[in-house]
Amino acid sequence: MRPLRFSINVTLDGCYDHTVGVADEDLHRNAMEYIAGCDALLFGRVTYGMMEEAWRLPASWEIPEWMMPFAKTMDAAKKYVVSSTLKEVDWNSELVRGDLATFVQHLKQQPGKGIGVGGVQLAMALTELGLIDEYQIVVHPRIAGRGPTLFAGLSKMVDLKLVGREEFSSGAVAMRYENR
Repeated sequence: MRPLRFSINVTLDGCYDHTVGVADEDLHRNAMEYIAGCDALLFGRVTYGMMEEAWRLPASWEIPEWMMPFAKTMDAAKKYVVSSTLKEVDWNSELVRGDLATFVQHLKQQPGKGIGVGGVQLAMALTELGLIDEYQIVVHPRIAGRGPTLFAGLSKMVDLKLVGREEFSSGAVAMRYENR
């Protein structure tokens, strides 16, 4: 059974606004390795739109050479997009409609390396359903003092155990957790 993995970048105070993190070579290498370790990515509508705008090749902006491995890995990844409002998707993507739990359980039962989750609302829904097997939280050495915070409003506590940790030259720390 393939594990369902969620990865996100947050500030020390839990803000997940993608504009407040430290975007450096270490961070992009870690993200590329995360995506390469998945057979597919499961995105919500908003995250899919942001990722497609930024990383669909050829990119609409000049990508530094050190970002290219991430960009190529993201561009090539199989993507599933959970949305009730989008009419269609492309970019190696498939639109997901219907019962989320049933769809994700079906994906997890297929052989392979794993499925990556992108999107805060989607991760919240999948956490509520008890379907996420691994969380990678990359904590950046910043206090935003504003913005949305991760898992605000979760209806139940989720106990996790630390299974991996990596420090980056920026001072950011990636921590991997599995369910207890």
